[in-house]
Amino acid sequence: MTTLTIELLLSRRTAVLKMGIAALLSSGLVFAQTPTNDYPNHPIKVIVPQAAGGGTDLIGRRIAQKLSEQFKIGTVVENKSGAGSLIGTEFVANAPADGYTLMIGGLANMVMNKALIKNLSYDPDRDFVPLGYISGYSFVFLTRPEMPVNSLAEFVKFAKQQNKPILFGSAGIGTLQHVWGEILLNALGIESIHVPFKGAAMGYQEMMGDRVDVMFDNMSASKQYILNGKLKGLALSAQERSPVLPLVPTINETGMTKFTGESWFGIFAPSKTPVAAVSKLRQAMVVINKEPEFIAQVEKDGGRIINVPVNEQQQFLKDEIVKWVGLVQKNNIKVE
Repeated sequence: MTTLTIELLLSRRTAVLKMGIAALLSSGLVFAQTPTNDYPNHPIKVIVPQAAGGGTDLIGRRIAQKLSEQFKIGTVVENKSGAGSLIGTEFVANAPADGYTLMIGGLANMVMNKALIKNLSYDPDRDFVPLGYISGYSFVFLTRPEMPVNSLAEFVKFAKQQNKPILFGSAGIGTLQHVWGEILLNALGIESIHVPFKGAAMGYQEMMGDRVDVMFDNMSASKQYILNGKLKGLALSAQERSPVLPLVPTINETGMTKFTGESWFGIFAPSKTPVAAVSKLRQAMVVINKEPEFIAQVEKDGGRIINVPVNEQQQFLKDEIVKWVGLVQKNNIKVE
């Protein structure tokens, strides 16, 4: 075999090899696209499915900062709000499952949307994997300042003596204030009319003006009004009392009905994200949830750290979906 023949054979083999590599590149099957032991090796994006400046956004930015500190790599927050968190949640559900697009999810978009929206474009349990739960916030049952009651029992007695329905406000149709308000008032046997506002702030103003009777809202937003005496806090939705409002009993403590719930937040990735990336992110969240500074920030806002073991995180989400879907159906709550 001549030198020229050998060179031609080698040239042809090189060409075939190059063509094979090109085919792999075009098909998306290159192994370099799958996170390896060096994950993460470029910036991570955290999607917040709410507008900038709100509570979900604040949590997202805190988590992004902590991930940046741990991984020594940039972590950026991108707000994709709209359609009651649907736009941002759909975006992450359809994002590449490579560990570089994550989402701050909560009870609203990961559970209540499933309970309230027919033909939801994503399935929270099927399309997402939890990386860690962050914090939970009790709701407070609030009354207007001039209502002559100082306990949940007194409120029930007062409401049932009226010749008209109680007016309860919320931040809008389909919000947790609306859905949980209906569930609680129904459980207490109180006739009511829902008054939706464009945001909770207007509802608070109407309550302080004695034009709306009650609201059931997140402690992080309502505690300031209770502490300065502008509204009355009668009971909490959580299992235990809060150190922020130590004199306010839980609903279950009052004996008037049974109601337990928290507005919680967690961080999620698309369900097919590689195990190696999921493992590293879960380890990072365990560390974050133990940081004294982070714990203090959450508690200052009226919340508590939620520590769900890794092997129970998916089941936690399943259980929440079953619970609230069942209660929404039982109470025949509609938003469409």
